[in-house]
Amino acid sequence: MSILVDGTTKVICQGITGASGAFHTKGCIEYGTRFVGGVTPGKGGQTDANGLPIFDTVAEAVRHTGADASMIFVPPPFAADAVLEAADAGVGVICCITEGIPVQDMVRVHARLEEQTNSVLIGPNCPGIITPGVRLSGEGSAAVFEGGCKIGIMPGYIHTARADASTGKAVGIISRSGTLTYEAVWQTSVLGIGQSTCVGIGGDPIRGLGFIDLLELFGDDPETDGVVMIGEIGGRDEADAGQWIQANLGKPVAAFIAGRTAPPGKRMGHAGAIIGGTDDTAQAKMDALRACGVTVCESPAMLGSTMAKALGVDIPEAAST
Repeated sequence: MSILVDGTTKVICQGITGASGAFHTKGCIEYGTRFVGGVTPGKGGQTDANGLPIFDTVAEAVRHTGADASMIFVPPPFAADAVLEAADAGVGVICCITEGIPVQDMVRVHARLEEQTNSVLIGPNCPGIITPGVRLSGEGSAAVFEGGCKIGIMPGYIHTARADASTGKAVGIISRSGTLTYEAVWQTSVLGIGQSTCVGIGGDPIRGLGFIDLLELFGDDPETDGVVMIGEIGGRDEADAGQWIQANLGKPVAAFIAGRTAPPGKRMGHAGAIIGGTDDTAQAKMDALRACGVTVCESPAMLGSTMAKALGVDIPEAAST
């Protein structure tokens, strides 16, 4: 099983005729995602390079295609309105890849989405979400998959469906860092551990789904055996997640916190990654997670081996050091 998306999910791209939207829509289709159309105001009635119909509005796209998920590649000044348009049209999973959306715009989005319970937002400033498909043929970037759903910019070929995992195990992955999402995926795949669903929640201070939201979904998924959780300096989301894990989750969690060398008051890469107090530091978050029974790894190079040990999976000696 999986969370939020699977091979039946119908996806549209808002901003499909832009360079990034067109490029990544093509990549998602090649992975096997069920794309059904796109939205660019003023270009309704046309088709894109993949032969997908283009609509002027999300409401029109949903009405004609039955889309239940959207991938947003709209420029920052207009991206917040794109999220709200998707929500107003009844899109269930809204994945906003766009980086650099003004904070005040996201405040407005957050307030509106709290009033609407039928839509969830992933991002913004994130790599997206993927439920791996089963590998049919090929290796590396030439591999062909079926039954999965990739919404975003992640390299699909590094992911492993539970059916293809040599250990018969699969984990959920939640990360504030895009690059470390891929690192966790690659390391678990190499060790024969699959992924049920991987979600990059983004590094902005105001975003959609958070750690606890997704931990709850993974906790309810019978085919998710454990969770890799990757956090950063800034805020107290990871500490709150640790307390939730201790009280509610009966599955092993392996965590890593990025930013141990970050000086206080300096933003490190992501808008939300800034130390504002002693509780915001990487070490403080690691200590808080350990106190809640979460297995914390000291280096991103140990994400896979730490998760494997937490699952009780035998790994080669070289991979455990």
